[in-house]
Amino acid sequence: MLGIGPKTAAALVAGIDIGLFPSHDKLASFCGIALANSQSSTSIRSTRPQRGGNRHLKNLLIFSCNLLVGTDNRFGRHCEACRDRNTRRNMVLKAVARKRLRVIYAIMRDPKPYVEAA
Repeated sequence: MLGIGPKTAAALVAGIDIGLFPSHDKLASFCGIALANSQSSTSIRSTRPQRGGNRHLKNLLIFSCNLLVGTDNRFGRHCEACRDRNTRRNMVLKAVARKRLRVIYAIMRDPKPYVEAA
């Protein structure tokens, strides 16, 4: 997978015990890249970034997404879609990191090689 080399993969495997997480959302919360709910009276929005989580894994995931900006794969297209909505760069990288974490979760849960969808 683009942006995930041997050192990044080793850090992910060492830092995540996949058996502890029943879903990718729980893993995203553990890594600190999930959205936090902002509640006021009866309205609830999930628009602000969560604080906390595993800072090392969070930085690892976000910084590995820098390579994906401007590429022609599904993550690069997701970057462009976020930029078209006038999203700030740091929020775009966090959104792509969340999308990549879904794939990473699936690969770690079901050990199958990653194949880029057409």
